[in-house]
Amino acid sequence: MDRLEAMHILIAVVETGSLTAAGKRLGVPLPTVSRKLAELESHLGARLLTRSTRRLDPTESGMEYVTACRRILEQISDAEQKAAGEYVSPKGELVLTAPLLFGRLQLVPIIAAFLETYPEIDMRLALSDRDARLLDDHIDVAVRIGPLLDSSMVATRVGAVRWVVCGSPRYFAAYGVPKNPSELSSLRCVTFDFLGQPMGWTFGRGRAVVTIPIRSRFSVNTAEAAIDAAIAGAGVTRVLSYQAAQAIREGTLQTILEPFEPEPLPVSILHPAQSLMPRKTRSFIDFAVPVLRMNLSATGN
Repeated sequence: MDRLEAMHILIAVVETGSLTAAGKRLGVPLPTVSRKLAELESHLGARLLTRSTRRLDPTESGMEYVTACRRILEQISDAEQKAAGEYVSPKGELVLTAPLLFGRLQLVPIIAAFLETYPEIDMRLALSDRDARLLDDHIDVAVRIGPLLDSSMVATRVGAVRWVVCGSPRYFAAYGVPKNPSELSSLRCVTFDFLGQPMGWTFGRGRAVVTIPIRSRFSVNTAEAAIDAAIAGAGVTRVLSYQAAQAIREGTLQTILEPFEPEPLPVSILHPAQSLMPRKTRSFIDFAVPVLRMNLSATGN
């Protein structure tokens, strides 16, 4: 029996809660996962896992053994990384995904600085407003905006962004500035499809949440186009605060209805739960998190 392999499998089962999910993470067939665990329990003469209706959970002795396994595997990994020189210079390709405009505005400058600091790491950035599946698409790190649905990922919150309604000063001078969300029905609106944004805009918080139907005179599929249209006077739009930040600073857009804004959306960096995180991944997260927190805080998001 390969005890190190069995340790990896046991940790994956505990972290994912099932044999199937552990096998998928490790690329190991389900029968092999089951057989390796049975061999390990037989070798130890102890029951390591208990099965409930929904998942597998470690027994008390199993949890102690898992803790020891993590420590052993980390020590082995440390020794191998040190022997390979990775402690001096992390290396390899790192794959990152993020929403389109957030990636361009926030991540590209961070990645450029990171690559200068770590010359033996190559980066591949996949920008999309649709969430990718990290394990299936072989992605190391993701940036997510909004509530997190995948509990199997490890998340680090770096800030929050707001939904803001904005338009050009010229447009508001011609058509007036609404004082209440209900007044939006009399204005032209520019809409775009992002994070499942509906044909109604939500305002308020807690029990005071209301959805206001809006009249979409112009529908686009990117935030950049929505912002450009609003600057050009096509109507008011609703985008995330970081998307309109530059136009607001320059005075080509102004925000309205701030007291009625919904709850801010969290911004998080995610990576797959792993007993041993690759050093390239840890290096990027340690590098990017403080910069993102500072940038999101500085822009008032």
